[in-house]
Amino acid sequence: MSSFSSAFSVIDSHTAGHPTRVILSGVPKLSGSSVREKRDHFRDRFDHLRPALLHEPRGHAAMVGLVPVASDVADYGAFFISSYVYLDMCGHGTIGFARTLAFTGQITAETGDSFTLETPAGIVTVHLIWNEDGSLDRVRIANVPSYVGLDHLSVTVEGVGNVDAAIVYAGMWYALVDAAALGFKLLSDNASALMRAGAGIKDAIKAATKDLPLLAGAAAPSVLFYDADSESSATHFLVLESNKFDRSPCGTGTSARLTYLLQNGLIGPDQTYRASNIFGVPFEARLQERLQAEGRDAMIVEIEGAAFITSTQTIFFEKGDPLSQGFLCR
Repeated sequence: MSSFSSAFSVIDSHTAGHPTRVILSGVPKLSGSSVREKRDHFRDRFDHLRPALLHEPRGHAAMVGLVPVASDVADYGAFFISSYVYLDMCGHGTIGFARTLAFTGQITAETGDSFTLETPAGIVTVHLIWNEDGSLDRVRIANVPSYVGLDHLSVTVEGVGNVDAAIVYAGMWYALVDAAALGFKLLSDNASALMRAGAGIKDAIKAATKDLPLLAGAAAPSVLFYDADSESSATHFLVLESNKFDRSPCGTGTSARLTYLLQNGLIGPDQTYRASNIFGVPFEARLQERLQAEGRDAMIVEIEGAAFITSTQTIFFEKGDPLSQGFLCR
């Protein structure tokens, strides 16, 4: 008989190709009056669970986890964990969470067309689009306020050249970079080269912005390469690390891109922005509201996409396993 030290019940889904692992059981009780405080408690006391549950041999570099927690101010609460950092907000993960709630029967067409979710970045509203047979078709998220932090930043990157970027907040910070201007083709065959270039750009931007109060305490902006077909349509490739990219068009990154376009009058307020990943699977984004946030002109952007269940499983940690802590190779 095998002897197990712990077990975790999880449901995996993908949103436009990027995984979300919802961790349903096994996480110790977390203290705090807000989701952010509970996330911080997890990070301070139980961070070892993050690589154990997300990294190889039970996961991989691109795995994103979602930990549901109780909320005092919203219908649900959740925080997001990833290979390297904690995410204050995650669009694809929120869509995956909604799909998981529908899969487990916690939400149905009869329970309503929306719910609120408290995340470390704030409360988002999750709208549910149901099929006639009662199954969940698509999910539309009204994101936290997005705003342009830096309209223009120029850095020089070895092997890439001069790079112009806009730095935009949409629950996380993003550096928006025109791939075509650098001669990059956003294709699956180029993923490794794009990750190397994006990681170099990310490091250069981190160095150039390290003393800016705007980004104090925040993770370095991830690099969102875009290749625009028109003012309202583009392909996205988000570089997270040198060995990790977002398979989806990135929900919060799509919010950031639309915010920049709207702020600079490059797209109309009534237009729908369509962002596709390198596999041609799209997210759609629309302006819901203009407002003020952090003393800046900001926008509530709605992001719409679909997620699909890939597995239900129990993750075991057998006693004596020398790799129970997980590992990543770059």
